[in-house]
Amino acid sequence: MTNPKTAHLISHTHWDREWYMPYEHHHVLLVELMDTLLDTLDQDPEYRYFHLDGQTIIREDYLQVRPDQQERLDRYIREGRIQFGPWYVLQDEFLTSSEANLRNLLIGHRDAQPFGVISKTGYFPDSFGNMGQAPQILQQADIQNAIFGRGVKPTGFNNAVVDAEAYESPYSEMIWRSPDGSEVLGILFANWYCNGMEVPVDPEQAKVYWDKNLQDAEKFASTPHLLFMNGCDHQPIQTDLPAALRTASELYPDIHFVHSNFDDYIEAVSRHVPDNLATIQGELRSQHTDGWGTLVNTASARVYLKQLNQQGQTLLEKVAEPLAAMAHAAGVKAYPHHLLTHAWKMLMQNHPHDSICGCSVDEVHREMVTRFAKSRQLAEKLVSQTAQAIGESVDVKSSEAWGEDAVLFTVLNTAGWTRNGIIEQELIVDKAFFPEGPNPQALARKLEEAALPAYQIVDSAGNIYEAEIVDLGVHFGYELPKDRFRQPYMARKVKVTFQARQVPALGYQTYGLVPAREQKSSSVNGVQAEGNVMENQYLRLAVLDNGTVTLLDKRSGKEYVGLNAYENTGDIGNEYVYRQPDGEQAITTEHLQAELRLLEHTPYRAVMESVLHWHIPAGADELFEQEKRYMIPFTERKAQRVQDTVPLTITTTYTLEAESDMVKVRTEFNNQARDHRLRALFPSGLVTDSHSADSIFEVAKRPNTPAKEWVNPSNAQHQQAFVYVTDEATGLMVANKGLNEYEILQTSSGSTIAVTLLRASSELGDWGVFETPEAQCQGPQSVEYALIPFAGDAARSGACASAYVYPIPWTTVQLGTLAHTYAKEALPIDGVKAGESTLPPYKQWLDWNSEHSTLAFSTFKIAEETGDVIARWFNLTAESAELQAQTGFECTAVYESDVLERVKDTLEEKLQMVSGHKIVTQGYQLC
Repeated sequence: MTNPKTAHLISHTHWDREWYMPYEHHHVLLVELMDTLLDTLDQDPEYRYFHLDGQTIIREDYLQVRPDQQERLDRYIREGRIQFGPWYVLQDEFLTSSEANLRNLLIGHRDAQPFGVISKTGYFPDSFGNMGQAPQILQQADIQNAIFGRGVKPTGFNNAVVDAEAYESPYSEMIWRSPDGSEVLGILFANWYCNGMEVPVDPEQAKVYWDKNLQDAEKFASTPHLLFMNGCDHQPIQTDLPAALRTASELYPDIHFVHSNFDDYIEAVSRHVPDNLATIQGELRSQHTDGWGTLVNTASARVYLKQLNQQGQTLLEKVAEPLAAMAHAAGVKAYPHHLLTHAWKMLMQNHPHDSICGCSVDEVHREMVTRFAKSRQLAEKLVSQTAQAIGESVDVKSSEAWGEDAVLFTVLNTAGWTRNGIIEQELIVDKAFFPEGPNPQALARKLEEAALPAYQIVDSAGNIYEAEIVDLGVHFGYELPKDRFRQPYMARKVKVTFQARQVPALGYQTYGLVPAREQKSSSVNGVQAEGNVMENQYLRLAVLDNGTVTLLDKRSGKEYVGLNAYENTGDIGNEYVYRQPDGEQAITTEHLQAELRLLEHTPYRAVMESVLHWHIPAGADELFEQEKRYMIPFTERKAQRVQDTVPLTITTTYTLEAESDMVKVRTEFNNQARDHRLRALFPSGLVTDSHSADSIFEVAKRPNTPAKEWVNPSNAQHQQAFVYVTDEATGLMVANKGLNEYEILQTSSGSTIAVTLLRASSELGDWGVFETPEAQCQGPQSVEYALIPFAGDAARSGACASAYVYPIPWTTVQLGTLAHTYAKEALPIDGVKAGESTLPPYKQWLDWNSEHSTLAFSTFKIAEETGDVIARWFNLTAESAELQAQTGFECTAVYESDVLERVKDTLEEKLQMVSGHKIVTQGYQLC
């Protein structure tokens, strides 16, 4: 006897907070929907459940307008009739950082904690591809399933379901396995997440509806439990669903129709799945499709958003949180959980896929820029306050390297690796508060007239550093004391530029600006520059007449030629999809003549500038406007670019620092063209079949050539911090700051990395006609990336570590003069008096075996529930790796934690073996 079929109808609405309308337009509709939902739950006990789209922010958004409804809403969440969580927002997984994905899950769980219930559904309904480590992340959060809409089968225009033979799974159910081996039950919306919307109550209409929809669901289901999603994008709830289900039950007595929820549905499916489910591995990026529906080109839509997001994420997770954890562990400042959560939430409100992907109307993205700024302002203030608290507690008297007239400052390294780098810091060498003189003008003149000595930079061990010191004159400033009114002052400032060396990971070094005197020197392998060539102990860089670069890796002897030419093509697609005009040939800067000059040359840094004067087509022709207006599908468009051109001047600076394994590149241009794409090209000369790209908690290895089903001429893909090609002996890596799209171009001479710098488009695309002129990204633009050649393995060579450290800014704080430090009045800072000597001039909070390791460091923070220090790593390779960490603070126990920062097993040994591709979190209980 066969099992009877059950049709599970799950009511929901897929709630894009902003998309084809600005946020507040959507907000009004959300309030109306939630009002109706609560009324329906009150009035109809047969309307049993509603799935709140997997994101807790919906509750926040609703109560912002209807705080009077909190009791009703919260009661239904507690009762389980409204399913809540597990995410804060439905993020784009590939365009948000590894830690941002975890903060999203963690904050979603924290939001749900007061209710004692959370939906343990790994919900990814419309992610534009899915991260390969999702099963491991979900498993660590006790989520045993993943429900998704894209990644293993084609999805057509306006999310239409497309039949094709190239499914990676014959069923809508499958096993999804992470690179580390973690598995969850994967359930694909094979008929999309609207296959049960607007169910008819009328029997005649219901018969037509169910005959088709039942057949469509049965085509992919491996069990008798059929999933029907009763809702769609911003879909109002179907208040008469109970009546519609009664009609269906009468029409199909052999099928059990139930108003269901994901918990019940997944439990039922799990009992009946067959043994022959397909296992899909790692990333879900729709590679076995025609390639048009992957929407990967959202990675290059409105690049400025990606840059702002990278800056915001980095400032929070790689600076503000580690600094706050250091201060907390040292006992000098309490960890500001509430403010950090507020900053993260503000940032994550830009992380939904239609937001961070840059595929909404212009009003949406204008508001995003403001949110980015507000989150950054919060983070900057927290960084400033925390650095000051640490600085105030440094015992500068313990070093004999400085005299009492030294101006002291501390350089903090919040990266997980010891690093060198150029520090540019403004220092106050003298100041006078307004009450100390007759007026600000007189104070300014007095300070201006004072003669400054010749200065030098000295660290706490007495080492002298080559430095450039520039007098900046007099400037206004103010202090905001904790115990009295603001204190304005006039100050004499200097700017110091030098190379800090071997600043410890998650630690700091203190320096003094002192009048020049004899002292032992600190040796450094410097930078040479002559003509168009720059060279340090590792690299030799020649900028050629056409602005391209020849780069020699002196360690391996490998030379890379023709790096960083620029390529331009037309784009008659939209914010979602890049589409080059038929028959068009790309134009490049290969035959242009560059203007070259050496901008800077010091012992620690050389900077070369290349200026290219280019002309590119002004935009697409008139046919393009007509094709957009008439909704001609982008694959069928015949538009071309016009013959008229506009100037595009590209200014590139190449920076080589002493003892550095990378060349830093900054490219600036003023975009006046429309409907085009600009890329930088990096021919490796390496013949390879695959390449590797930094993704979410993994370096994903991807084939250079797509599957046979792929017909899209473009094979662009996502990256986080870097992409590289290697022949196992040598390799070329391109790191970036907020440039998330690349493509590997295959030629007979080897693989070329193409990184997208700008994509200018003019319409949203998808299901309607929505003009987006601001997506043309006209006006001044600047992008930053770095070239990192390496020998052997990218992880063990240190290339991956260099790329991860590259975007992390230094943090500096001035301590004042030593004389002032001796005499200053002690002011309380979270229970520790300023001037109390609690910290040495040089300190490290966490040391681990980073050299030649295949582990990557990810986070250093404080767990909100336990107050413990949390540190996280992930293994970049399939081989096991040793992890040995030593704390620079007192702790009573070390334990294994997880992505939700819970206390798991105690670690008795300092040495922990980390299996291949494992995400490992350690907790440290403070004394």
